Amino acid sequence: MHKELIVQKYGGSSVANVERIQKVAQRVVNYHKKGFELVIVVSALGDTTDELIHLADKINAEPSEREMDMLLSTGEQISVALLAMAIHKLGAQAISFTGAQVGIITDSSHTRARIIKINADKIKEELKKARIVIVAGFQGVTLNQDITTLGRGGSDLTAVALAKELAADSCEIYTDVEGIYTTDPRIEPKARKIEEITYDEMLEMASLGAQVMQARSIEVAKKFNVPLHVRSSFTINPGTMIIKEVKMMEDVVVSGITLNKNQAKITLCGVPDKPGVAVKLFKDLAMSGVSVDMIVQNVSHTRLTDISFTITKGDRAKASKITKMVAKKIGSSDVLIDEDIARVSIVGVGMKSHHGVAAKMFGIMAENKINIEMISTSDISISCIIKKKFAEKAVKKLHKEFGLDKRG
Repeated sequence: MHKELIVQKYGGSSVANVERIQKVAQRVVNYHKKGFELVIVVSALGDTTDELIHLADKINAEPSEREMDMLLSTGEQISVALLAMAIHKLGAQAISFTGAQVGIITDSSHTRARIIKINADKIKEELKKARIVIVAGFQGVTLNQDITTLGRGGSDLTAVALAKELAADSCEIYTDVEGIYTTDPRIEPKARKIEEITYDEMLEMASLGAQVMQARSIEVAKKFNVPLHVRSSFTINPGTMIIKEVKMMEDVVVSGITLNKNQAKITLCGVPDKPGVAVKLFKDLAMSGVSVDMIVQNVSHTRLTDISFTITKGDRAKASKITKMVAKKIGSSDVLIDEDIARVSIVGVGMKSHHGVAAKMFGIMAENKINIEMISTSDISISCIIKKKFAEKAVKKLHKEFGLDKRG
């Protein structure tokens, strides 16, 4: 008889202390007793990753990315071992592994590696022995045996990739919230839990700042049609299903609103308006691994142009250094850096078939005297860069005006 295989991922907040690890162990054992085969992916305990980054920063402000991976991968090694011990104490069989031990092979892009392949034989062997397999999330190994990490939220990617490789019946992502909400409930208490959301919407929300799931993990889930269930590790309530299509979605114009305060804007002023300038700047940024989000270029009647672009704050030092070097080469007048910004976005597949959504969003901003500095759109999202002090007000007003607090 086929046993149902479930991949479960528990985030850092779910295993933040001994008591929570014990609760996760109890939940896992309860599932196992019901006859499920289980592969458990675990993140580092609580704020361990941030603490390790802080520790590295004290030693060296610009550490080698290879050594950062060596350091950060230890966080998950601690949590998988402790969870295995907690499960043993409850009388069940469990075994913990690092990403390398279960054959998660990645490329050599340290701190943001991509999974090339997974050799899941070891996991399958242990499942045959009726053991609960616990895998360290967020990490892998190159063909040269160098430890790598998969970027922020990489444990989600580990779980989705394993679910695909093992042809799991379901993939459950456990976090400290009960699912995906219309916006961050800490900002807007009237935010509601969404029962079903499409991969496309979730991908857009994740890449625009919703911190519940890593964008790359949604990409993989969409590509291989892995249904995801995002739920709380603190309750038994159902959460949010992330699936291919959601019935009646066209009637819902906006599904969610995201806010990202981890942004910086760089402006290259007084750039000569001639071909090749933008390519020089953005090629150099790309080669150094800086991801650029929004770009706005204004050409004035003086034939000089300003180029503004946004990046994550973590890339600020690298990006400003490159931009200043390019500015010097092309004779630009100045480089301005603004960290006092935030990106507010509305997301919904219903936008494809509804007109006037952008006009409504801009109208809400204008009514509330919120100036928009940059705008970016896609088929299913509209993003605005505004001053950080207006960010939470914008989220609340948009949430109310698009009726997200009322829908039942």
